[in-house]
Formats: sequence, C-alpha cells, structure tokens
Amino acid sequence: MKNISIELLWHCSAGSAGVNRAFPYRFTRKSNQTRLSFPNLPRTSYRLKSCSATLSLMVEMEENPKFDADKAASLVKELRKNFNSGRTRSYEWRVSQLKSIEKMVEEKEREITEALHKDLSKPAFEAYISEISQVKSSCKSALKELSGWMIPEKVKTSLTTYPSSAEIVSEPLGVVLVISTWNFPFSLSLDPVIGAISAGNAVVLKPSEISPATSLLLSKLVEEYLDKSAIRVVEGAVDETTSLLEQKWDKILYTGSARVGRIVMAAAAKHLTPVTLELGGKCPAVVDSNIDLQVAVRRIIAGKWALNSGQVCIGVDYIITTKDLAPKLINSLKYELEQFFGKDPLQSKDMSRIVSSSQFARLVKMLDEDKVSDKVVFGGQRDESQLRIAPAILLDVPEDSQIMQEEIFGPLMPILTVENLEDSFEVINSKPKPLAAYLFTNDEQLKKDFVQKISSGGMLINDTILHVAVDGLPFGGVGESGMGAYHGKFSFDAFSHKKAVLYRSFTGDASVRYPPYTPGKQRLLKALISGNIISIILALIGWSKD
Repeated sequence: MKNISIELLWHCSAGSAGVNRAFPYRFTRKSNQTRLSFPNLPRTSYRLKSCSATLSLMVEMEENPKFDADKAASLVKELRKNFNSGRTRSYEWRVSQLKSIEKMVEEKEREITEALHKDLSKPAFEAYISEISQVKSSCKSALKELSGWMIPEKVKTSLTTYPSSAEIVSEPLGVVLVISTWNFPFSLSLDPVIGAISAGNAVVLKPSEISPATSLLLSKLVEEYLDKSAIRVVEGAVDETTSLLEQKWDKILYTGSARVGRIVMAAAAKHLTPVTLELGGKCPAVVDSNIDLQVAVRRIIAGKWALNSGQVCIGVDYIITTKDLAPKLINSLKYELEQFFGKDPLQSKDMSRIVSSSQFARLVKMLDEDKVSDKVVFGGQRDESQLRIAPAILLDVPEDSQIMQEEIFGPLMPILTVENLEDSFEVINSKPKPLAAYLFTNDEQLKKDFVQKISSGGMLINDTILHVAVDGLPFGGVGESGMGAYHGKFSFDAFSHKKAVLYRSFTGDASVRYPPYTPGKQRLLKALISGNIISIILALIGWSKD
C-alpha cells in the first residue's frame, strides 16, 4: 500500500451556529502499523452541543507486481547474460560470495533465530545447531577446499592416443534453481546455494512459503549481502514456483515431498534439465537387545522429537525391535522423554511446534484412525491452538494403517515387533527405499548384514542423523527417497559439469588410423587396442603371433 488520503469533515453545532470544516490528511502505512494524527484539528474553548465527523478515504494501492512466467523468463535471461559474461566463474568471485554468506550469518544470527522461532517455534539452541552452524560449516569447508576442487583432475591416457594427456575440468552448469523446504528453511536453502556458488553458477533460490518469516528474511539478506546480478531470491507459493519451473534451467535442486518431486521432475524433463531431488521416506531404526539401551534411547529421541518435533526427512520414522525387548524399550523411552521435555511436553520450550494447521490435522488423523487409536501406549496429547502434539509411542500398529503407509513427519513413533531382528530386513525392504536407516547393535555380523541387505540414501550404526554432519559423506536419497547428492565437495560436484579434455600435439601422427586399410594396419591397430607390447612389436616389424 502506498498511501491513504483521508478527508475528515467535522461538523459541530453550538446553539444555532454550526461549524463545518474539512481537514485533509495523508499518511503512509509502514511495517503493518498505522497511526493517525490530525495536527490541523482545531481546539475549541467553548462547549459544543453535538459533534459529528465523517471520514472520506481515498486509498491509493501500490501492489507488488505479480511474478508470472514472463517475469520468470526475464529473470533467467538476465542471470544468463551475467553468467555468460564470465563474472561468476572466477575464483575471486566465488570466494567473495562465500565470505559474504559467512558474514551475513554472523551478523544476522539473532534475526535468523527469531525467524525460525516465528515459523516453527524452534528453540534457539536447536536453531543454532541444526541451521546456523550447518551453514557456517558449509561455508568454512568450501572456502578451505575450493581452490583444490577447481583444479582439473589428471587422467591417464592409453597407447591408442599416445602421445597425449587428459584431464577432467569442473565447469559451472550455468543458471540453476534451488527450491527449498520449510522444516529447515534456513540451512536447506543456503547449503545448496553454497554449492552452486562454489561451482561458479548464477542461482535463483525459491524458499518455502510455509515458513514465511524465514523466506522473507532470506530475500532481504541475500539482496543485502550477495551479488544480485547473479544470485536472487523469489518468494511465493504455487503460482511462482510453477512460473519458475516453466523456464529452462541448467540444473534444479528440489528438497521436499515425493509428490512435488514428481512435478519438478516432469517440468524439468520438458527441457532435459538435470535434477537433484532430496525427498524423504519412512526411515527405520532397528534396536537390538545387546546394547546400552539408555544411550540408544537418548540418541533416538535426539533424532526424532528433539529435532523439529519429528519434522525431519532423516528422522526416525518407526522402530523395529523384538517382542521381548519392546516393553523395556518403551519404558526407557517414556522415562527419557520425561527427562527431556517434562511431565507436560506441550508446555516445553525445548520442542518445536507443528508447522501448520493442515499438518497438525494430518497427524491427528493418523493418531485417531480406528485401527490405530487403541495402539497408543504413551503420549499423543494435543493442543490445536498452539499446534503442539506431545511425543506419542504406538505399539504394533497395522501395516496397512496410514501411519505406516506414509512418512509421518511429526512426533509420532510406531514400534513394530518381530521374533528375530533378521526379520526386520524383510519389513524394511517391503517399503520404498528410505532416505536414512539406523541400527543399534553390538553384533558385528548384524552390522555387516544390515549394510549389505538394506538399501537407503544413508546409514548410521548406533546413532541417528549425525551422518549428515560429515562433509566427506554424500547426502542424498535412492529410489523414491531421492536422486543425486550434495554436502561438501558433493555440492560442488552436483552443480558442476565434469568436462573431459584430451590434449594432443601434432607429433606422433600414425598412418595406421587412415585409409587405405591394409591387413598390416589392421594387425597393428588390434595390437595397439589390446595394449599387448609383444603384439605391437610384432605388428610393427610385420610379423604375427598366428
């Protein structure tokens, strides 16, 4: 809104006399707050019998221009022009932008924390550990390793191309699109952007509209700190995302649900655009009996309820254990949950809220399903006004229930029981491949079998979620949990084209490759391709091993 013009017509009567005056006033709305003052309003020293005021408002609206396909096309064209100028390819530009992100996070930590709290009631400690520190770590790693990542990789050549040398050159893909998600709206937005910048690309970031405070903050901070000729943020929802997806990109990285992942992939296919999809799935945790149960339980809680209230793509989605261990495991979970979040977890300041009313309703529907509601053995209280659900534990829910068919993405934890832990492999493999799989055991053979027989994006033995903190490990899915990977050098590689380059001189030109094709040339060519030195020598002197 630009401004509002107000005309106040003030009519007062004093006895038979009347007073009519108009007092025009203009004001500007700022920061969603409006204060009206009328400095020209007369003050009277006599008593008026009656007064009335009529407000006439003339509103001048200044609407934000709609971001449609035309504007998206214009944005991509502008960024491609700047990319083609070579601006983003230099080592100096990449380093300057990475340092600016570092500076931005350092200087705006308070604002970032506040935005995350507005969107998810995320505790400050959790915001720092899972969001702010992750971005700092990614920047630090990229700045330290970037020069090495950019060096062409030498490759051995063969006798067939002698004399020659070869290398693999990492070149930026061009103009790339990053569509991020709402559960870690800061780190999952900037982590891939750091990779795209490191690789020398121009970038458009589309944050999630479901976390509006963080989305708005990212838009402001990126414009303030980074080079807007090559790095932009587009806010919005479905219409804006659709407009972006209609464009020709050189790479798209999407983090979110498998449902939307299919839409992104279909849109990318129209332009043969490569994609990295970071999706999710039902991540299992298999718990053996020969372990320190207290430590295991605390680590499971850390990878479920103590991280965004279970709204985590790599969070533990369900537990599999033996029938004998289940009661002991449940009692241990109850005890540790109370230690962490108190007797009334709905009042805990150390647990995030559910992101939206629709997500809240979806989780409640899972809990209240007829064949599930009587399986709750602990927790599950809810406060719709605060969008909070207490940690819930359910025992042996039916496999065909909604809670076992969908990724939960919330504070509900089903526990399935089996006779032997080896039976858990069949349960896991009957479902789509998960983004992460966890095993708690001291049995070395079980560890080997788990690694060999379970396919998942990532895997962690005797803990949860920490594998994503190791820069040397790729983070990505497999099957329906995603494709492609990033983190550390894998982020650099995800946004780079690995260009094969072979160098030859004008010396050593052999006639064997040119017509006419004689039997002698054929023998020599076969010998060269085989790499057998004796055969090559015999062919050169006109002899044959036959």
